[in-house]
Amino acid sequence: MSVTPTFTPAFSLADMDLRARDIFRDVVEGYLESGLPVGSKTLALSEGRSLSPATIRSVLAELSRYGLLTSAHASAGRVPTQAGLRLFVDGLLEIGDIGKTERNTVEAKLAAAGQDPDALMRNASAMLAGLTGGAGLVLAPLSGAQERALRHVEFVNLDSNQALVVLVYEDGAVENRIMARPAGVLPSSLERAGNFLSARLKGRRLSEAREDVLAEIAAGEAQIDAAAATLIKKGLAQWSSSGSTAGASSEYRQRRNLIVRGQSHLLDNLEARTDVERILQLFDDLERQEELIDLMDRTEDADGVKIFIGSENPLFSLSGSSVVIAPYRDQQSNILGALGVIGPTRLNYARVIPMMDYTAQLLGRLLHR
Repeated sequence: MSVTPTFTPAFSLADMDLRARDIFRDVVEGYLESGLPVGSKTLALSEGRSLSPATIRSVLAELSRYGLLTSAHASAGRVPTQAGLRLFVDGLLEIGDIGKTERNTVEAKLAAAGQDPDALMRNASAMLAGLTGGAGLVLAPLSGAQERALRHVEFVNLDSNQALVVLVYEDGAVENRIMARPAGVLPSSLERAGNFLSARLKGRRLSEAREDVLAEIAAGEAQIDAAAATLIKKGLAQWSSSGSTAGASSEYRQRRNLIVRGQSHLLDNLEARTDVERILQLFDDLERQEELIDLMDRTEDADGVKIFIGSENPLFSLSGSSVVIAPYRDQQSNILGALGVIGPTRLNYARVIPMMDYTAQLLGRLLHR
C-alpha cells in the first residue's frame, strides 16, 4: 500500500528536532482522536514525557510560528493547521494493515451484491460511509471502448445523414452508437473505414490505439479515402478522450456514474454553528458531480491512495473537508474507476487509508469477475 503525496509543505520534518517532532505528533494524534485542542498540561502528563508545561508551551509556540499549529487564543490548547495535517499525513502517519474484523465486514458487504455490478458499487459506497463516518463515493468504470478490448468495428449507413457504428468487444459484448455521417461518405467508404479500424483495434482498448490510428492517418499511410478518414477521426473524437477525462467534455464526464452514500454521517457529532455551516457547504459541494468526477479522475496517475486536505482542492476550500481517493483496477492493472471518502479534516487517516486500499483491490477483482 502506498500514499501518493499531493502537496509539499514549505516546512519539513527535517527542520524539527526530536522533541518538537514528538510533541507535534502528540498534538495531531490527540486532535484527530478527540476533535478538541490539546494543551500543554495534557502533553506534560503523557506517558514517558518528563518535560515541564512551560517547556512544552515554548515548543508549541515555535510550531505555531511555523504555521503548523494554531489556537483560539494564547492560553488555549493547540490544533493542527491544514499545513500541519499535511506534514503529519505525509511524514508521521503510521499506516498498518486493515484489521481482520473490518476485512470480513468489507468482504461481506460487497459479497451481498451478488453478480450485480451496480449493486456492488452501491454497497461499496455505503460500506465506506458506514465504516469511516464520512460520505462514501464510487466512480463507476468508463463505459464501452474506453476499458474493454475491441474485436470488430462496423459502420452501417442510415438515413438523415447518420451512420450506425457497431462495436464488438473481445468479451462478446456489442454496443451500437449513432453518429453524424460526414458529407461525401459513400457506402464503400463506410466499409473501408470499418475494415481499417477493425484491423488496428483488434485486441486493443480504444484509449491505447487512438493515437496510433490518428498518426497513421495524418502521415498519409492509411489506405483509405479522405471521406473514410474524416469519418474515423470524428468517431474517435466521440468515443474516447485519450484514455482520460482530464480533457473531456462536460457531456462526457456527466455520462460517468458517481455513487454517493452516507451524507447523513456528516451530521453526527456537530458541536458548533461553524460545524453546521461547514457541513451544509459540503452538501453543496457534493451536488457538484462534474467537479467531483474530475477530482476522482486525478487518481489515474497515482500509485496508491491520494489525500486532499481542505483547500488543497478548490472544491472543498469553503467546507474545509478532506477527501481520500483510491483507484480500483482490473487484473491487467488498468484503472476502471475510483472510490473515495469525504469527511472533516480530522478523519482517522490511519484507519481510512488501509480500508480504502483493501476495498479498491477487492472491488476491482469482483467487477472483473
